[in-house]
Amino acid sequence: MTTSTLFDLFTQHNAVWLITASVFSLLVGSFLNVLILRLPKAMQAEWEQECQALLQPSKQEHEPLAPTLAAIAWPASHCPSCLTPLKAWHNIPVISYVLLRGKCAFCGIKISSQYPLVELLTAVLGLLVAWVLGPHVSTLMALILVYMLVALAVIDLDHKLLPDQLTLPLMWLGLIVNALGIITSLEDAFWGAVAGYLCLWLIYWGFRLATGRHGMGYGDFKLLAALGAWLGWQALPLIVLVSAVAGIVVALVLRLRSTPTDPQMPFGPFLSAGGLVYLLWGEPLWRLFQL
Repeated sequence: MTTSTLFDLFTQHNAVWLITASVFSLLVGSFLNVLILRLPKAMQAEWEQECQALLQPSKQEHEPLAPTLAAIAWPASHCPSCLTPLKAWHNIPVISYVLLRGKCAFCGIKISSQYPLVELLTAVLGLLVAWVLGPHVSTLMALILVYMLVALAVIDLDHKLLPDQLTLPLMWLGLIVNALGIITSLEDAFWGAVAGYLCLWLIYWGFRLATGRHGMGYGDFKLLAALGAWLGWQALPLIVLVSAVAGIVVALVLRLRSTPTDPQMPFGPFLSAGGLVYLLWGEPLWRLFQL
């Protein structure tokens, strides 16, 4: 079956398209859990080895680390507590968590609810993107963007970290996708990447010079640059606006509920939300603002 025939099938049977996108996104969500868990650990191990090499330069030999990709892919899925390898049915997204009642089948330790939540979130967002954008090649590219945004948002929430291993490939992939004119023009994508990085860089240094404090991390610059590369420079004002408003609303809600707020609240999840909003409803929102 050719790609055009497959898209014709999806166009004629919208339910098949939506179910396919949802199930595929659910499976991707399971992989994202592995990425979210293992990438920061691999980075931490690499940093520790580099620090050890700097602090003990006389020791020339250090145990080599597995490349980051290998550290993510290997070993096979296992319980993080007892390290017992999981069986195939233990890896069924969401369903396994329910059947196991949120506990490891071997040692009985509680499994974090983050795993099924990430899988469900990825499936819901995949369904939403497929429903709003329809069966097109650009939608497949948009799904890749959404999957990466989910991983980056959760990692930032967990570790206050937006890894270069994800943000930089995401930016380059956006430029490559738009070199083919799939979402926007290459010119708009290029200036989107440049402006996305520079606008937050300028805000960062303005805040730092005025207060002497760090307002955000460099990962935020790179994430907005990646969003600019995917969606074009025209998307940046709305993304920044949505991100800022969402951050303020969340901070106010937490304060009203007397919930302790982190003075270094990660901004990556809000940027990801802004990018998703523009991806799905950017043009209608711009028309609304122009009224």
